[in-house]
Amino acid sequence: MTEEAPEPIRRRPGGRAERVRRAVLTAALEILTEEGVARLGIAAVAARAGVNESTVYRRWGTREKLVLDAVLTGSSEGVPVPDTGAVRTDLAAFARALAEYLATPAGRSVARAASLSSDDPDLAGAWQTFWQSRLDQAGAIVDRAVTRGELPAGTDTALALELLCSPLQTRSLLGHRPIEPDLPERLADMVLDGLRGGAAG
Repeated sequence: MTEEAPEPIRRRPGGRAERVRRAVLTAALEILTEEGVARLGIAAVAARAGVNESTVYRRWGTREKLVLDAVLTGSSEGVPVPDTGAVRTDLAAFARALAEYLATPAGRSVARAASLSSDDPDLAGAWQTFWQSRLDQAGAIVDRAVTRGELPAGTDTALALELLCSPLQTRSLLGHRPIEPDLPERLADMVLDGLRGGAAG
C-alpha cells in the first residue's frame, strides 16, 4: 500500500502581517485626506483599521514614522516611476501620473500636508525624508537618461524634477487651474531643452 504524499501547505500571499499593514496605511491616508495631518493620531488610525494600538506602535513606533510610511506608500502607488526607454516619455508619463494623483482627494491632501512647515521637529524631519525618498525614486529617470547619453553627465537631478513637477503642483494647490491634456509633454520638452541647452552653454 502506497502512502499518499501530504497535501502541500497553501499560504495566502502576504499573510496577516501584510493585511494589517495595508489596513493601517489605508486608515492613515483616509484620516489624512478627511481631517489633515494634525488630526492623524495612532489611536484614531488603529480604531479605523480595526487593530490594537499596540500593534501600530509595535510596527511603526511613532506617529511620525506612520505618517511617513503612509504618504510614501500612497504617493509611490499613485505616482509610479515609469521606465519607457526614453527620457522624454519617462518625464511626460511621470508628470501625467502626478497630475492625475493631484486631482484626487488623497493626492491633494498629501501634497498640502507635505508643503506645510511644522513646529514639530520629528514631523518636519519625516516630511524631509518623504521628499528625499521621492526624489531618490524619481531620480532614476534622470540617471537612466545620463547612462543612455540622452542627458549630460552631472545633470542636476533635483532641479530637473522640480522644473517638471512644480507647475503641476502650483496649478493644483494654488492656482486651481485645469491641467491641459498636453501639458505633461510640453513640460517634458521644456525641461529637456533647458537641461541640454544649459549643458551646451
